[in-house]
Amino acid sequence: MTSNATIMLPVDTATAAKYYAATEEERRKVQLLVRLLFRTTALPTEGTLQQIMDEMSDEAQARGLTPEILEQILNEHA
Repeated sequence: MTSNATIMLPVDTATAAKYYAATEEERRKVQLLVRLLFRTTALPTEGTLQQIMDEMSDEAQARGLTPEILEQILNEHA
């Protein structure tokens, strides 16, 4: 079992409100998604956050990730 560390990600208030209103299971899914994105994507050292996120999305789609597959992955790891 791996140990966990906590990071802080600044988000807008609407996003924070949705996260805190989510069920514990939904929060675990969001946390899993963030872990998977950071583990599987080589983050560029330059560029804006939007560029980085766009590249991550493009790479995931190029690898065949669909909303349905993502939901399945999140449900399996919840």
